[in-house]
Amino acid sequence: MIRQVLAGLLLTIALAGCGGNRNFEYVTVEDGIFRLAGEPYYFIGANYWYGALLGSPGEYGDRDRLLAELDHMKSIGIDNLRVMVGPEGPDNEPFRVTPALQVAPGTYNEELLDGLDYLLAEMGRRGLHAILFLNNAWDWSGGYSQYLNWNGYGPIPNPNVPPNTWHQFMSYSGQFNACEPCIGMFEDFIRFILGRTNRYTGLKYTDDPAIMTWEIANEPRAFSDENIPAFESMIKRIAGLIQELDKNHLVTTGTEGRHGCEQQMDLFERIHADPDIDYLVMHIWPKNWGWLDITDIQGTLASSIEKTNQYIDDHLEVAERLNKPIVIEEFGLPRDHHGYSPDEPTACRDAFYNNAFSQVIYNALRLGPLAGANIWAYSGEGRATEGHTYWLPGDDYLGDPPQEEQGLNSVFNTDTTIDLISGYTRSLDDELKR
Repeated sequence: MIRQVLAGLLLTIALAGCGGNRNFEYVTVEDGIFRLAGEPYYFIGANYWYGALLGSPGEYGDRDRLLAELDHMKSIGIDNLRVMVGPEGPDNEPFRVTPALQVAPGTYNEELLDGLDYLLAEMGRRGLHAILFLNNAWDWSGGYSQYLNWNGYGPIPNPNVPPNTWHQFMSYSGQFNACEPCIGMFEDFIRFILGRTNRYTGLKYTDDPAIMTWEIANEPRAFSDENIPAFESMIKRIAGLIQELDKNHLVTTGTEGRHGCEQQMDLFERIHADPDIDYLVMHIWPKNWGWLDITDIQGTLASSIEKTNQYIDDHLEVAERLNKPIVIEEFGLPRDHHGYSPDEPTACRDAFYNNAFSQVIYNALRLGPLAGANIWAYSGEGRATEGHTYWLPGDDYLGDPPQEEQGLNSVFNTDTTIDLISGYTRSLDDELKR
């Protein structure tokens, strides 16, 4: 404990001496673009959802790896990380991230809270900005379905465990949007997290410039046309609460875009038109959406990129109408032969990334609305454990959640993709300095 207090004091002193550094200013939205210390802010970032878990001092944490990975991302120009605040328990569910942050309603794992503190402190030291998602519509971290289970909606139909199906799970998870006790419990969680003071920096979370955004959930959905009114109401309610609690940070939804809005662009536009939503987001998944044939990745890549660009353009039109920035905050592609090993090449993925990165550069040149792109996902030094395909407790955390093949969409520190990212971040930095 003495060492923690001393480390926090030293870090606070270090931060106090950086008042003139643009990295210790809040990211804001002005005139339809992000600004940092008054200058336009465009970025190429990464999903790093497991960062707070690595920061934990417990058996699942690995602070040496965390620091090495933060240094590596900083060195290649990544300064924006999308991170999960923490999973919901219990810790004995299959295909779910463990350990949980919220082990039961209102009961928290102190080691995981310490891990979140540590991550944000170390990000702040490096001038990195966090997008923190507070919930998850999917099963892999608890999220919607766990809140429903806690409130008497019955067993979770885990879609990864037969005979359960994805249709059953989505029908179950969609009930969250109209579950008053679930939403109330989620609001209690938000009040708890936003009311926290970082033990390493002494900064209240609501005063911490390392935080860029509070995101309502990872890929929130109505999950049916019937749930749309409740979905809109929930998004509006949670956004309003976050804005009430925190005047310094941005708020966004976490949606996939049209694909996460029952294929309705007017729904996507309505939820982002809310004045409590500061910017728009979209996700792009050619494999999951049937654009990419995994038996012929090279042969279907060009058509996947064409559909990707149309998807981007459709959402940029909405951003321009609303005069708000937009971020591609998740996009990924398998390796060239749909394998999971770092030894397999990533030429097709690199071409897919190249297309997205070039559009961020183009928008930076003209101060357009496409303000950033976060790859899914950075796995750094992590490696899958031989002998099984899916994550088990004790394995390295990778960018692939536990229900996905470990290595599927991972960007490892040895991939050629790293050089691609580094080249684009340098170009982006050069353009913004002109």
